[in-house]
Amino acid sequence: MSTLANSPAPLPPLLIFLSATTGLVDAASVLGLGKVFTANMTGNVVFLGFAAADLPGFNAPIYLLAIATFMAGAVVAGRTGRRFVGKPLRQWLLISALVEASLLALGAIVAIGFDIAAQPPLRVAAIVSLTAIAMGFRNATVRQLKVPDLTTTVLTMTITGLAADSTLAGGGNINWKRRGASILGLLAGATVGAVLLKHVGLAAPLALAAALILSATLIAARHADTARPLAA
Repeated sequence: MSTLANSPAPLPPLLIFLSATTGLVDAASVLGLGKVFTANMTGNVVFLGFAAADLPGFNAPIYLLAIATFMAGAVVAGRTGRRFVGKPLRQWLLISALVEASLLALGAIVAIGFDIAAQPPLRVAAIVSLTAIAMGFRNATVRQLKVPDLTTTVLTMTITGLAADSTLAGGGNINWKRRGASILGLLAGATVGAVLLKHVGLAAPLALAAALILSATLIAARHADTARPLAA
């Protein structure tokens, strides 16, 4: 497992930045597509349980679609990432960012003029699928990078680590800055995403996420440390 000391220098700030884009994507999906997550699968599993109990407002097929397409994205990233082992890290970072940004951009195009109140089923399914594939690809990529505390999507263990390693718990506040930054990043992204959805439309947070992912990764890939070989 990588540590803060041996992780390539641009990775922690890049992953913190990507946490903010997760907030943008989930703001779009949860608020715009009828209570479905396309980045955080834990939420979908919980919602699926509510749907199984026949509670109103929960749609089992859309949760299953999100989970299935997320897994498909992760499978593709897992297989592709193994082919880049031993090659410069920047190559895999750029390929991953291009795939993710392209899928989110396509989702944004489909979402142009989207009527949130009407929830047209085919467009909902298309946007959910495109964004979930993108985030599944992202999660598998981040998993391969093995940077502690920075998953970019799920914060439960990050928050646990922040508390369990705190001075109050008798710890040394290990990595508290990056943990806190990751939490704040996702919070900020969700806030901005909600504002954009409310005042501009569903396409806006998805388009912004795509642009930020690609631009941030291009900047990170310029760092000399990304010439290191990608580890298995």
